[in-house]
Amino acid sequence: MITEKTSVSDIMRRAYERKILIPAFNASYLPMIKPIVDTLKETHTFGLVEVARPEVEKFGAKSFQQVAEMYYALADLRFTRLHLDHIPVIDEDGKRVNWEPLIQMGLRLGYHSLMIDGSRLSLEENIEVTRRVVELCHKYNRPVEAELGAVLGHESGPLPPYEELFQSGKGFTDPKEAECFVAETKVDWLSVAIGNIHGAISGVAKDREKVPARLNIEHLKIINQLTKIPLVLHGGSGIQKEYIVEAVKNGISKMNIGTSIRQIYERSLLENPSDVQAAQEKVALKIRDLIKEYEIIGSWERL
Repeated sequence: MITEKTSVSDIMRRAYERKILIPAFNASYLPMIKPIVDTLKETHTFGLVEVARPEVEKFGAKSFQQVAEMYYALADLRFTRLHLDHIPVIDEDGKRVNWEPLIQMGLRLGYHSLMIDGSRLSLEENIEVTRRVVELCHKYNRPVEAELGAVLGHESGPLPPYEELFQSGKGFTDPKEAECFVAETKVDWLSVAIGNIHGAISGVAKDREKVPARLNIEHLKIINQLTKIPLVLHGGSGIQKEYIVEAVKNGISKMNIGTSIRQIYERSLLENPSDVQAAQEKVALKIRDLIKEYEIIGSWERL
């Protein structure tokens, strides 16, 4: 059972060994933090609250500092921890990012785990940057997540047809590269691309329903056998349940969920712009539905 002092590294390792999914909910707007932490506590389900750079710059998360302040004012550390998601080296618009101050800021603000995203770099550059972040964060006993492969969807412009992407394996994580990457960087968790895609974050596409993605489980099995660390599934919204169940059996320990709860929050405020509480309640209801669907209610007791 998780206590306030249990490290998130230990929690993720237990999840990996016991084949229990940890949901990670992206707070695209500050008021979304409350329904996330409250619902996880009410259902005795362990999950992460996370925020990524696009949510600060393109939605309503305001700042990494304000997210941390609100989280710590509301959270029960038995049921949640705070994750700094997607600090890119090259962002979705193809621009270089001064990532190091953002990582240092996350450490300073008390984020329990951090993600460096060098997936748009060459393998060698991604290894070098990730190794540097791991060395820094491990000094503070904070685990690091990295990404290898291309989980598409955040880029500007339309994606190719999903079936074309899936059948071609475009952007899929290469298992041998993953084995090398983990050995060279000592990264704690690895985000993989196996058919999952992000929800769009720009233009009219950000309001559209996501493609019901599939996962290449056989490809995942190979990655898991070679890396032997907790694996992460980005773009969890919309993936069919049967694939999630099989993925958790084969190394996926954390799944990011952003689009589905963000769109519910936004649509509620479009209908009633002044009623933030109603939007929060709809987010809470969606989170309850998701943790029931993935059969992880009460995971706190099992971890």
